[in-house]
Amino acid sequence: QVQLVESGGGLVQPGGSLRLSCTASGTIFSASAMDWYRQAPGKERELVARITTGGIRRYVDSVRGRFTISRDNAKKTVYLQMNSLNVEDTAVYYCRLDYIGLREYWGQGTQVTVSS
Repeated sequence: QVQLVESGGGLVQPGGSLRLSCTASGTIFSASAMDWYRQAPGKERELVARITTGGIRRYVDSVRGRFTISRDNAKKTVYLQMNSLNVEDTAVYYCRLDYIGLREYWGQGTQVTVSS
């Protein structure tokens, strides 16, 4: 069983930055792709960023150039550095662990609010 614990959310002004962290328990982190999703009120959950076991990164168009996903396998942690935040980035952010397409685990979510 894997547990994912997210942290780093909060309230930030437009143009500001936040860094989200997601730390996993268990032993399969390094063998797993890691995703960050978000869900805004009244909207479907969307994939924001993904990093594979080999470090390949993918981003949704709306955050490319502003967000950076990274991972530290020794700490079993994935990060999402978010810069130039705008009100449209307001959402609950979730991390997801994808173990070779066989198993998935989700964190509990962390709220990010961008407001002046």
